[in-house]
Amino acid sequence: MTQTIETPATGTATTAGARAHAREQHGKTAETMRHVPAGSAPAHLLAGLPGAEGDDGASPTWAESLAFGRYTTMSLARGTRIRLADTAGDACVHALLYRAGAPYERLNIADTVKVPWQAYPAAGHPLLSDAGRLMATIVTDTSSRHDALTGATTLAGNTAKYGAGTAHSASPAARELLTLGALKNGLGPRDVAPSLSFFKGIAVDPAGSITFTGSAGPGAAVELLLQMDVVLVLANTAHPLDPRPDFTGTAVDIVAWRAPQDLAELEAGRLAGPLAPEHLQALRNTEHDLTARNAR
Repeated sequence: MTQTIETPATGTATTAGARAHAREQHGKTAETMRHVPAGSAPAHLLAGLPGAEGDDGASPTWAESLAFGRYTTMSLARGTRIRLADTAGDACVHALLYRAGAPYERLNIADTVKVPWQAYPAAGHPLLSDAGRLMATIVTDTSSRHDALTGATTLAGNTAKYGAGTAHSASPAARELLTLGALKNGLGPRDVAPSLSFFKGIAVDPAGSITFTGSAGPGAAVELLLQMDVVLVLANTAHPLDPRPDFTGTAVDIVAWRAPQDLAELEAGRLAGPLAPEHLQALRNTEHDLTARNAR
């Protein structure tokens, strides 16, 4: 787990000393943190961002390096593109999506697997809500090691395996971290549905047994294009089938930018390839709902 180590503070016994010390921290950076504004992030985090900052909408709206064992959440607009990068090769990112302003509509993993007839998420895979609408599409993927079947680690499971599983322990379970992210958005434990995991894969054999296939290695990345305004909750923590006895992993780099022009490219089949009928129908369900809402 990545932690920030500071030199012990001196002179903080008084309010004035504590204030001076706190103000000295302004502008300092850590190995893992959220960068505000996003454009102030280190060059390696923003590398590959399309176009130049300015009118083309490619300026970053979110830049963060999320430590292993931590969570994050962000509200993002329709037409946003999000890149998750497993830079060091040992991240495992559990993701939940909720419709912004109507969080009772959220990512439905069962339909995300069942409707497109595909159990292994990869480029071109639609992420569907429980209302049959398209929330997002995986538009690029260099990992192909993801998991839509196993779910997230639990308090009981992590306690049995690592000795602890609470959100603030040394080995936090994914569901505990996702619950904190849900709470930050006015939701609760009952709203933490099955999640989608990126960068640690599984395979199902003909008999139905699930085998852990692990990571694709350093540098793998996946990008999502949002079809609606969403609240995204991410937890970077161990996969439930990881066979290693120790709680271990690495940070994930996150960058988001506005790319509304990609919505038309996706629908036309020029972004992630031609859309299958199920994918196209889910997209049209979303567009029909947005049109109806805007007409009110």
